[in-house]
Amino acid sequence: MGSILIDDRGAWRIVTLNRPDRLNSFNDPMHRSLAKALDEAAENVGCRAILLTGAGRAFCAGQDLSDIAGDAPPDLGVTIERFYNPLIRRIRSLNKPVVCAVNGTAAGAGANIALACDIVLAARSAKFIQSFVKIGLVPDSGGTWLLPRLIGEARAKALAMTGDPLSAETAESWGLIWRAVDDDKLRGEAEALTSHLSSQPTQGLALIKRAFGHSATATLDSQLDLERDLQREAGRTPDYAEGVDAFIAKRPPKFTGEAAISGGAANSA
Repeated sequence: MGSILIDDRGAWRIVTLNRPDRLNSFNDPMHRSLAKALDEAAENVGCRAILLTGAGRAFCAGQDLSDIAGDAPPDLGVTIERFYNPLIRRIRSLNKPVVCAVNGTAAGAGANIALACDIVLAARSAKFIQSFVKIGLVPDSGGTWLLPRLIGEARAKALAMTGDPLSAETAESWGLIWRAVDDDKLRGEAEALTSHLSSQPTQGLALIKRAFGHSATATLDSQLDLERDLQREAGRTPDYAEGVDAFIAKRPPKFTGEAAISGGAANSA
């Protein structure tokens, strides 16, 4: 059994971090397996949503320190450049929604990988820990970018400098995650949400991701222009036509996730 498990549910799939004996901490082979799993999901036209979770009692404890230990000081920048930065960019740029079910502790890079996902649910017993400071390091995997934008600089800086654990319920109340869920209901709610998203207008969801990704560093004028361009693109998709028809007919829409191509024809995406 590998370090990454894939459960194909047809229109969506579950990707599970599977090193429970190491609290799903990352080593190089696990990074490569996760990258492959996400790339395959991105390229599969039938997969319209992804659920990311962990096996066992933790979501992810970040980097497996034993994997990089040695006599000489390591160049941690190499590990970040080779694995963590591409992973965060991959999640943020995927052309379909990524739901994260944080089933237990999410520490270090594990916390920030979870927060990079589009919608985050967490078990009430879960903790988010910016544990980098405990070993003299700086938050990575997008932590110094994500945290202040999600919860403000004061809270973000305090979490990074103290390394104090943050409960799932506090994370929800601060706006760090979407929802804290009873432990025994987490998996069911996460699967139901991912299944729902897989039946929605996939191209529209991808464009929403692009819009919010751009907004963090955009001016109002450039964002208004982007909204215009993305709306033009969305308006040419078969799912927009289906949504309007369904609204007028007062029936549930049946979205296909197809993208329009030049000339108004549709192509699977």
